[in-house]
Amino acid sequence: MRTSSNPVFRNLPKQEGGGYATFGTATAGASQATQQFGQPQTYGEPYQAGPTSRAMTIDDVVTKTGITLGVLTVSAIISYVLSSGNPSLAPMFVIGGAIVGLVLVLVATFGRKMDNPAIVLAYAVAEGLFLGALSLMFTDVMFGGVGGAALIGQAVLGTFGVFFGMLVVYKTGAIRVTPRFTRMIIGALIGVVVLALGNLIASFFVDGGFGLRDGGPIAIIFSLVCIGIAAFSFLLDFDQADQLIRAQAPEKAAWGVALGLTITLVWLYVEILRLLSYFQND
Repeated sequence: MRTSSNPVFRNLPKQEGGGYATFGTATAGASQATQQFGQPQTYGEPYQAGPTSRAMTIDDVVTKTGITLGVLTVSAIISYVLSSGNPSLAPMFVIGGAIVGLVLVLVATFGRKMDNPAIVLAYAVAEGLFLGALSLMFTDVMFGGVGGAALIGQAVLGTFGVFFGMLVVYKTGAIRVTPRFTRMIIGALIGVVVLALGNLIASFFVDGGFGLRDGGPIAIIFSLVCIGIAAFSFLLDFDQADQLIRAQAPEKAAWGVALGLTITLVWLYVEILRLLSYFQND
């Protein structure tokens, strides 16, 4: 059984067998989804939606993800505008948004509330405040404002370009999501997290830490590695969403899929923006 590198998707229902490049097809094994979301369960039979619910579809995933990203975008624009008028707000939005977003993800993940729209949309608002202020700090505060708007636009285009590119890769089956592939991505993810934390701790004692975020050659390589891992993580996310649809999980589970995809998109955007800012600074 495959699991995702995304902490939210790891707690979504899973199923045995296939699940790549087959969005929306029916399958057995939905008993795991019904157990996860508290619906009546019959072993070995697909989930049957009750009179007040229905099975999740790819349209639900697209709609819920679009709503979540829309809320995040509006929040980010507000944060950027407010921070532009008062730069002292930017650090508050960055730190506050990051902390609130992390807490909400932990609540959703360990509290099994991934399908709660209030939590998902609250996360979108928090991350929007974080991203808007962070974008300003990267482009205006930290790097003199040269080409700031263009830099943000490039990061946004790059983020969605990678997202849709990996969706095509998944749908065409160019890369199969196998247990070995999953272990490799999860291992790589753990590695970059450990390195990032180590660099943060080292920066308290040595200027620049290990050099992973100082804009030098090592920092550029590290950002490229992070972007690569985030991109391949989309394949795992798509596979988990595919399995959830195939298991005929309740329609509300689409909010959990939206949350998981948004987490990966936020990480990818931050890494691309950081990488672009290195070259802009030069």
